[in-house]
Amino acid sequence: QVQLVESGGGLVQAGGSLRLSCAASGNIFSINAMGWYRQAPGKQRELVATITSAGSTNYADSVKGRFTISRDNAKNTMYLQMNSLKPEDTAVYYCHMVVVVSIAPYAYWGQGTQVTVSS
Repeated sequence: QVQLVESGGGLVQAGGSLRLSCAASGNIFSINAMGWYRQAPGKQRELVATITSAGSTNYADSVKGRFTISRDNAKNTMYLQMNSLKPEDTAVYYCHMVVVVSIAPYAYWGQGTQVTVSS
């Protein structure tokens, strides 16, 4: 069993910053890809950023230059540094990891953390 626990969400004014964390625990052999997704009210869940086990990153156009995804493999933890936040960044943010348990990979989601950006 693997659990992903998110933290770091909250309320911030436009132009401010937040840092999200997602820590994985349980029967982990290794972690492949990691990613952050978000879902605003009335909208579909969308990709924010991903990072491979080798450290290659990918960002949605809407967050490029403002958000930075990173990972600490020793801690099985992923981060999302969010700067220059805008009201349109308001959403529930979910972490996603592809975790190798024994010899097979499985996808896991965090519980979600609310990010609210006021104008």
